[in-house]
Amino acid sequence: MAAHARAGALAAAALLLTGALAGCEDGTDDKPGTRAAGSPATQRPDWTRCEAPEGGEAPGSEWRCATVQVPLDYAKPKGETIGIALIRKEATDRGKRLGSMLFDFGGPGGSGVSILPRAASGYAALNSRYDLVGFDPRGVARSSGVRCRDDKAQGKAYQNVDMTPDTAAEEKAFMADGADFGAGCARLSGKILPHVGTTNAARDMDLIRQALGDEKLTYFGMSYGTELGGTYAHLFPERVGRTVLDAVVDPTADSTGHARNQATGFQRALENYLEDRGEDPEAGSRRIAALLKRIDAEPLPTGTDRELNESLAITGIVTPLYSKDSWPALTRALDEAEEGSGGMLLQLADSYNGRDENGHYDTQNHSQRAISCADGKGRPTAAEARALLPEFEKLSPVFGPFLAWDTAGWCSGWPVAGEHDDPEVSAPGAGPILVVGTTGDPATPYEGARRMADELGEGVGVLLSNEGEGHGAYGGNSCVTSTVDSYFLDGKVPADGKTCS
Repeated sequence: MAAHARAGALAAAALLLTGALAGCEDGTDDKPGTRAAGSPATQRPDWTRCEAPEGGEAPGSEWRCATVQVPLDYAKPKGETIGIALIRKEATDRGKRLGSMLFDFGGPGGSGVSILPRAASGYAALNSRYDLVGFDPRGVARSSGVRCRDDKAQGKAYQNVDMTPDTAAEEKAFMADGADFGAGCARLSGKILPHVGTTNAARDMDLIRQALGDEKLTYFGMSYGTELGGTYAHLFPERVGRTVLDAVVDPTADSTGHARNQATGFQRALENYLEDRGEDPEAGSRRIAALLKRIDAEPLPTGTDRELNESLAITGIVTPLYSKDSWPALTRALDEAEEGSGGMLLQLADSYNGRDENGHYDTQNHSQRAISCADGKGRPTAAEARALLPEFEKLSPVFGPFLAWDTAGWCSGWPVAGEHDDPEVSAPGAGPILVVGTTGDPATPYEGARRMADELGEGVGVLLSNEGEGHGAYGGNSCVTSTVDSYFLDGKVPADGKTCS
């Protein structure tokens, strides 16, 4: 959870439960701090057959991969470079091709190179006229991915560190674990760590746009990808092409505000789930909170050599709230836990935490934390987190304590200073940007979409509301999907405030 949702929830939640280039040169933009690295003449991707991603199968023969070189430090545009990994599937109707469409599925820390091939069938209509392009942002997976600790240490932390400490000893261990994680990032990924923030990723996107040969950037961002898209629009408003932001991160919130938003959003989704199953939402929330207290006192057996503790149980409850299709799995997992077994909740938590059946963890959590802490200045103390508990417990008796403490643990002792309190996304002069918010979105509550549309500016942010459940609307609501397709394919901008149900 933390400041952002885990990446790919729009595409991956459903899956869960059912080459060298020329060196960089200065760009032509004279706007301070937003100069792109390289030019279309020097950055031409060498598209080759893709290798199999770690732990997975190679994409089909229609997919090609490449690498674009970008400055490690944009303050030194002719200095050391790093590679940004790309993957592409060409438009199926070449005669009507409109250009390239760049995707970011969120996180931060999600690998577009891995997610896009798995999710591409959901974008077949867009693929008819656009090349679909995914990328690993800097600090993620194949793009100098951040690594902070090994599998053994990661598993030990999930199993032994209480994320809702009740005693001085638990609090000390909780804060020490956050500091240890940051120290590991500095030790193993120190060179990239100061440069993985969203502003730099947005600058990379402009270089990718040039390398793809597009005059303007066509972009589809989900979850954290909406913050990245808003940042790009602020830096390069004149280069914004057709852009859709779905499952929108609130750009006016700092790190504590994001936690507050998520406490509200996950509790809202939980109550909608409880009401759907015929249970009084308030009574059901009290029942689940009581279950978590029992698990905190006595972790549940799981049929393995691992126990289900309270922190893993909370994560397991969060996971199926991302999609209404997964609510039956939550019912089965909660019923099993009430009967004294934590196996299903542990499986759900493992999926969220990126753990496979062999005990190997992916590094998305590493990248997510590094990017979030490079962005946000906030470094709440344990005392400040403790002071949030009454408010957060009122917002959500189930998720509030976890998210209140998370404000302090997430960037505890982080070795790199944050850039801002909240991102700047105002984009005067940009074309219309379609902002999609879902009323029951658990991870990025609906209110953030309205704020994003407002912050982008009058005539730029166009709000499309989806009355429904789940993290993201495209592909799950036919009205939203057809509206977005019409915008991308035909340039038809809906009326601001349109509602789909």
